[in-house]
Amino acid sequence: MALKTSVQKRGALKFIATSCLFATNLIAIQTYSQTAWPTKPVKIIVPFAPGGTTDLLARAMAPELSKAFGQTFIVENKAGAGGNVGADAVAKSPADGYTLLMGTVGTHGINVALYDKMPFDPVKDFAPITLVAGVPNVMVMNADKAKALNINSVADFIKYAKSNPGKLNMASSGNGTSIHLAGELFKSMSGTYLVHFPYRGSGPALLDLVGGTMDVMFDNLPSALPQIKAGKLKALAVTSAQRSAVLPDVPTIEEAGKLKGFDASSWFGLLAPAGTPPDIVNRIQQESAKALNSAAVKEKLLAQGAIPGGNSPQDFSKMISAEIKKWAQVVKVSGAKVD
Repeated sequence: MALKTSVQKRGALKFIATSCLFATNLIAIQTYSQTAWPTKPVKIIVPFAPGGTTDLLARAMAPELSKAFGQTFIVENKAGAGGNVGADAVAKSPADGYTLLMGTVGTHGINVALYDKMPFDPVKDFAPITLVAGVPNVMVMNADKAKALNINSVADFIKYAKSNPGKLNMASSGNGTSIHLAGELFKSMSGTYLVHFPYRGSGPALLDLVGGTMDVMFDNLPSALPQIKAGKLKALAVTSAQRSAVLPDVPTIEEAGKLKGFDASSWFGLLAPAGTPPDIVNRIQQESAKALNSAAVKEKLLAQGAIPGGNSPQDFSKMISAEIKKWAQVVKVSGAKVD
């Protein structure tokens, strides 16, 4: 009996010692991961060309994260296939926190329903970090073209488009983007036919719209706003369910075009490759939320028509799942196809 008790005691002491060692190692690992990252520059991949809202938001966040972590956060544009090229590059990057994605409603809400074959899974291949901002889109025309055609409202636009099918060119930031889908939904609900020209981002599409090569676009409000204020673009309506605070006199498409239930807003958020350590994801989320809630960043985004985010990785993940279901219905109703 004494021998048995002695063996039991030695076993218990060995278990306690092993447990303490495991706990010590776990704390050391956690401490190391928190102090060791980042030890080199971090890339934020923007899956569109420079100049669009995705690019603007990434460049607004990069210096804030650089200050927070003491390392440079570099914005890299990798455009193509409605954002799929850049998003796929991030999905296949090492899950070490050094490559992030400024994802969009296109890359993580729309494309999976629009493309027959996707190079990545928007849910399984990513670790959501946080929503950066939500923005309405705005239906804009080249101001000179609108004046020449005497189009002053959505009703005027629909009337002209129906009388002249195929004579108006619609620019977008790429197949599958919210800019594209907003236009497709408008075409479907208004019974009009516009010729779609997809670009590799909102920036180059806007250049051609301002230059007169394109006629209309359903652009993200932050990127279109400077040209609206400069008088180069005419804002006919916003695509959200409510009017925008920065363009209070511009009606919604539902109001102006009598298209009941029309709502096609955009969002943008940070994501990492699946498998990225949770402590890194949480640290980026926490610092992003601080930046988005700071007076300077918040005022800047609101002035551009964007609503700052900052939610938790868990809430952002739930949002993405809900958006995939929502946009699958929009794609089905609109009949949108990849050109």
